[in-house]
Amino acid sequence: MREHIERLKQNLGKTIVGKADAIRLVLVAVLSGGHALLEDVPGVGKTLLAKSLARSIDGKFQRIQCTPDLLPTDITGTNIWNPRSGEFEFLPGPVFANVLLADEINRATPRTQSALLEVMEEKQVTVDGISRSVPAPFFVIATQNPIEYQGTFPLPEAQMDRFTLSLTLGYPQALEELQMLERLSDTFAVEDLQPCISLSQVQELRRLCAAVKVEGSLKQYIVDLVRSTREDEEITLGVSPRGAVALHRASQALAFISGRDYATPDDVKDLAPHVLSHRLIPAGGRRARTIVDKLLKSVSIP
Repeated sequence: MREHIERLKQNLGKTIVGKADAIRLVLVAVLSGGHALLEDVPGVGKTLLAKSLARSIDGKFQRIQCTPDLLPTDITGTNIWNPRSGEFEFLPGPVFANVLLADEINRATPRTQSALLEVMEEKQVTVDGISRSVPAPFFVIATQNPIEYQGTFPLPEAQMDRFTLSLTLGYPQALEELQMLERLSDTFAVEDLQPCISLSQVQELRRLCAAVKVEGSLKQYIVDLVRSTREDEEITLGVSPRGAVALHRASQALAFISGRDYATPDDVKDLAPHVLSHRLIPAGGRRARTIVDKLLKSVSIP
């Protein structure tokens, strides 16, 4: 299974120049059974990362370009009348995929954003009272532009809480950007990327990640860290219990990716800014990432 992860990293590296940390975080989100929120400017490779991941695991990829006129049924699917059979038939929406890219999710209206709540948590869609399960594994990568806010609808706390972690790809280094230009002459494209693991192997990797040992003292550290966000004066709204569960599962996945069958405090510390920052609301215009870094220094490490 360790070889599967290495092959997956190498496969993603064929299309994504650099960004080893971002690839690692996305794999943590995938293997922990969660979802990822990419907050970055356009043109840094967010769509390419999602497509490459889907092809690498031999999964179905779907993309939603979120706009204010997007309807909930455009995401979940709807029942349409079939005149031949004289019955309504369900037309599946793009959520029936293994990797779903919700591009610029904050441009969709709150009503449409909420259509993703059930499927992200329960892995199913309910239309006209009938629940249908989406394919397994199911993974959502949502993007939003942190700079341009005109015509956007900020994601509510309940929606943000569904994402296991948030990350940014950032601009490439000078050498990496040069490598991108040199690759333009190559004929290799994301469509040429070959699957390196199967969907069933992804499910097995998830099962193994969930079996990674987390000592009682480390669980207490996670609880103390999460509870400190609810007591800090610089935070209006702290992290929910779902955030503690997400940090626990993400730490297990990171430990497994690192080749260990046990989690360490360093796993928690490395992931805490990515798992907790987007779940809390700072007071007085402060930056969430800075507050989390401060709490990491104040909470005692086991």
